[in-house]
Amino acid sequence: QVQLVESGGGLVQAGGSLRLSCAVSGSSFNIATMRWYRQPPGKQRESVAEITSAGTTTYADSVKGRFTISRDNAKNMVYLQMNSLKPEDTAVYYCNVDACRGVCFRYWGQGTQVTVSL
Repeated sequence: QVQLVESGGGLVQAGGSLRLSCAVSGSSFNIATMRWYRQPPGKQRESVAEITSAGTTTYADSVKGRFTISRDNAKNMVYLQMNSLKPEDTAVYYCNVDACRGVCFRYWGQGTQVTVSL
C-alpha cells in the first residue's frame, strides 16, 4: 500500500512563506507524477502544481511565480515552497501521487491546513 503524509501547514501572515512536505511510503512502487491540490473553504478542490518523474513542473496561474514544487526521489518526498502568501491561498492542501507497479493508481494524503491572515 501507499501512504502519503503531509506536514508544514499552519498560520502565516500575508506576504509570508511556508514549506509543505509530503512523505510517500510504499517502496515497492514507482512514484510517477506528484501533485499538490488545495480546497479553499466552501470551494471545490483545485490543482496547484505538479511535477513529473522527469522534473517537469506545471503550476496553476494563481500561484505562478510564488509557489515552487520540487521532489526528492531518493526520499520519496514532494515539497511545495509557498512565498508571498495571500489570504486567498487559505485552504487545506493535499498531496497526490501516481504510484505504479505495472499499472498506476492515484493516492491522496489527508491534507494540511494553511491559513493566511491579513
